[in-house]
Amino acid sequence: MRRPKSKPLAIATSTVVVVAGTGIAYAFWTGGGSGSGSAATGTSVALTVNQTSTVTAMGPGDVAQPLSGNFDNPNSGPTYVGTVTASITSVTKAGGAPAGSCDATDYTLANAVMTVNAQIAAGNAQGSWSGASIKFNNSASVNQDGCQGATVNLGYTIG
Repeated sequence: MRRPKSKPLAIATSTVVVVAGTGIAYAFWTGGGSGSGSAATGTSVALTVNQTSTVTAMGPGDVAQPLSGNFDNPNSGPTYVGTVTASITSVTKAGGAPAGSCDATDYTLANAVMTVNAQIAAGNAQGSWSGASIKFNNSASVNQDGCQGATVNLGYTIG
């Protein structure tokens, strides 16, 4: 009797399938472990407060003049500003001014604490602040000639 030729072909085919199938199947192990790393947070550089309003010559009986400005932010990103506080840091008498005293008590700085509550973008002349004002006090009982031509030096602090 003759054997069918298809049997050796069937055995060869199933051998190929089994051999080929072993190339597809794989196994893996799971493992635990731990590690550590770190990340750094940068620091900020102080902003500069700029006064952009111009205060003209003050004198007795004048109205208050507004103070306003912006910021220079040298940081690489925005920086939050809550408030700006204005102060009279000193008064410089003019050379050749009449005799007499002149100091911060001769001036009124109103609304010195100004709310900003904003992020100030990086760069110069960014954001804004306003709300304070300054005026010369008119004192009818004191000679204030010593203040003629004086310079009022203002300071600004970010809070």
